Amino acid sequence: MTTLHLPRTIHVGGGSLAQLPAAMAQAGLSRAFVVTDSYMVASGMAQRVVDVLSSAGMASVVYADTVPDPTVAVVQAALTALGAGQCDCVIGLGGGSPIDTAKAIAVLAVHDMPVSAMKVPAANDVPGLPIIAIPTTAGTGSEATRFTIITDEASQEKMLCAGLAFLPQIAIVDYELTMGKPRRLTADTAIDSLTHAIEAYVSARANPFSDAMALSAMRLIAPNIRRACADGQDRAAREALMVGAHHAGIAFSNASVALVHGMSRPIGAFFHVAHGLSNAMLLPAVTAWSAPAAMARYGDCARAMGLVSEGEGDQLAVARLIEELTALNDDLDVPSPAAYGIDAGQYRDLIPVMAAQALASGSPGNNPRVPSLDEIAMLYEQAFGA
Repeated sequence: MTTLHLPRTIHVGGGSLAQLPAAMAQAGLSRAFVVTDSYMVASGMAQRVVDVLSSAGMASVVYADTVPDPTVAVVQAALTALGAGQCDCVIGLGGGSPIDTAKAIAVLAVHDMPVSAMKVPAANDVPGLPIIAIPTTAGTGSEATRFTIITDEASQEKMLCAGLAFLPQIAIVDYELTMGKPRRLTADTAIDSLTHAIEAYVSARANPFSDAMALSAMRLIAPNIRRACADGQDRAAREALMVGAHHAGIAFSNASVALVHGMSRPIGAFFHVAHGLSNAMLLPAVTAWSAPAAMARYGDCARAMGLVSEGEGDQLAVARLIEELTALNDDLDVPSPAAYGIDAGQYRDLIPVMAAQALASGSPGNNPRVPSLDEIAMLYEQAFGA
């Protein structure tokens, strides 16, 4: 048996931001708390959302003090601002961090508890305020997922929080909002979504629905990453990445991520590496280590990405997949942790803590080859680089 969870309303396509007021009206919503960041304000994107709402007679309050890798303190500050706004829904506008912040405060506005009480294995299924997600990067797929990630400043742990309460009610997937994004951001977010798709497909929790979404995502993302990075105004490539990221989000929300994500979160928390970039640092090594346990599945990934023909065997397909993931990192200037500038001594000292946090998150347990604590430590060492 497979149980599926999706946003109630999803608008996809260029210009779909214009559908926001109608979607809100359909849900009986009229006053939005818009959670975003300073870049969205400076670029005029936040005002654009406010104008779309006001033109339909809807009120909004903008909160723009979110930060990359949202912390407990940021969530609490946003929650205080939400309480003063008398809003009936929360809009997450931006990349993964504003949307993650929006998800957390939407739940905490109704359920009074510490942020740490929401982390896995807790199940947060009882709804909070309705969540609307408007991504402006093609990466996290958070507009379609039942997850959020909040960093505990005290322990430097990226806490994975899961449950239907975090699943947006409305998603606006408008690729035009990603036009002109910088090359580094485009690369990191695209590899993030590719990782979502691959891990959802090889996950122990995969199902026919998530498989279809994951394969679709790989077909859309793989041929278009380099194109979008080379030309930020390539509309066809931007649209493919946005829809691919959305499909990947649906896939992993209804299956799961696996070892790459489990190991990626601690790197991001301790060394402040962007989530997509830390995924990219790990993806080739973890894929090579995991592949012997699921050759057919990883072979399907290579075929979906156009790396081999349908008739080619799994062994060749997997070899081509690992080669391509390595080449993609080279082409997109993805550094190793060492090349990124992470101190070798500090990194190695933290490997036991990072490995323990990775294992405790539960994601490695979904991997086709389930690692021990020592094997995770070995992979951290292998990924560090020269």
